[in-house]
Amino acid sequence: MSWLLFLDESGHDHRTMPYEIHGGIALDVSRLWPFTNAVRNLEQSTFGTYLHEFGSELKGCKLLEKNRFLWAQQGDKMDVATRRKHALNFLNASKQGRTPRRHEFTAYGQACLDFAEGVIQLLRDNQANLFVAMIPRLSRPSSQPNELLRKDLVFLLERYFYFLESKQTSGLLVMDGSEKHSDRKLVKRMERYFTQTLVGKQRTQWIVPVPLFVESDMSYGVQAADLCIYCLNWGWRGQSGMAEAKRQEIEPFVWLMEHFIWHGDGYREGKIFKTHGVVYVPDPYTAR
Repeated sequence: MSWLLFLDESGHDHRTMPYEIHGGIALDVSRLWPFTNAVRNLEQSTFGTYLHEFGSELKGCKLLEKNRFLWAQQGDKMDVATRRKHALNFLNASKQGRTPRRHEFTAYGQACLDFAEGVIQLLRDNQANLFVAMIPRLSRPSSQPNELLRKDLVFLLERYFYFLESKQTSGLLVMDGSEKHSDRKLVKRMERYFTQTLVGKQRTQWIVPVPLFVESDMSYGVQAADLCIYCLNWGWRGQSGMAEAKRQEIEPFVWLMEHFIWHGDGYREGKIFKTHGVVYVPDPYTAR
């Protein structure tokens, strides 16, 4: 069977997020439909509806925004049925032309946090693997030609390749089709990497070098990837040199994700070494 690596990005506007990230979650194709169904059921049981019907997505910045934690803590923990009822009323408030009541804010905040935790648990239950490359937020290119694939993306593909090789199976890249102009640039860089570099050509043994683009609001895989990299952006500081501030309330979600961060063996110049699915690259433009 094949694996699908659902990819998204975080912090590329260089405004509010601590780091710039590319990454996502890999699911065995046989687990995609069970995972999708499970998330849909969880969404219904948590909110009493699908969030896309209200113009929202299952994104980290929506579910784990600071206000969600404040709202959740302003009242007692609600039982599932009561919380679902009031969370649905919260979502319907704008259509009804009214401001949500205090207990509806509380219910919606609690629902968002519980749903985010539930999605992360479903990823673990469905044997997902996490692959992420992080760089400083304000990184700027040096003299490296801009048609080359950036180093952090090379490292991301390298780890995905090692993972697929250990499984002896092929893998696809599924990406959020956000902006066509930048998407075309990225595809061209990836094409050059896979066709014009020796290492890139070797990677095509297991990685299908043609990325698939989907709309994130129609793909739970991409939305789950967004949630994971949002958590890492605010809550993971696992390598030296990562000095940006983090949000303490996000850390418990990162601890849950540690169960499916990929760890395995890599090799270079005849030597085998331990490698990991999450990597921080201090300078993505100069030679290692």
